[in-house]
Amino acid sequence: MNPDHVFVCGNPALDFAATLRARRSLRFEMFATPSRLEAWYVESAVVDAVTPSSEADVTQAIALREAVYDLVTSRRLGEAYRPAALAAVNGAARGTPATPQLTETGRWTNATPEQALATVARHAVELLSGPDVPLLKECGNPECTRVYIDRSRGMRRQWCGMESCGNKLKAAAYRARKKQPQGSASR
Repeated sequence: MNPDHVFVCGNPALDFAATLRARRSLRFEMFATPSRLEAWYVESAVVDAVTPSSEADVTQAIALREAVYDLVTSRRLGEAYRPAALAAVNGAARGTPATPQLTETGRWTNATPEQALATVARHAVELLSGPDVPLLKECGNPECTRVYIDRSRGMRRQWCGMESCGNKLKAAAYRARKKQPQGSASR
């Protein structure tokens, strides 16, 4: 398992869109290899197992991810959807989704990369047409571009996740306060 996949957004489609980290600066690609894509599908619980992926599957996943991010951003900002992004998500959602099966030990979902991708696209369709749209917020960390569902009391959540962004920003603010000369705040 890959320890740097993070699931803090509240919906698999949002976590999927967040796999390109630091969009405004470093642009760290989480789907650098087919095995990283496979790991994301399993770690996100979209599926329990996925057949091996190819570079073409990675290319398709990245294209869908960018379309999902574009639609989520448009919806969050109250802007019209771009037709190309809408067509990409709807096209992927028309694919055959992963189908869970009942086993002696519970539910098990084995899928192809195409089925896993269709499942993610369907999560995006449900999210963007559902009741959680008013709860979409972008992380308050200027380096982070994750969008999450804010279900906190009073919608006061500021960061995608306390462990990933909240603690870093709080620690930086604390260090900045400590660096100030003692008497400068009272002048």
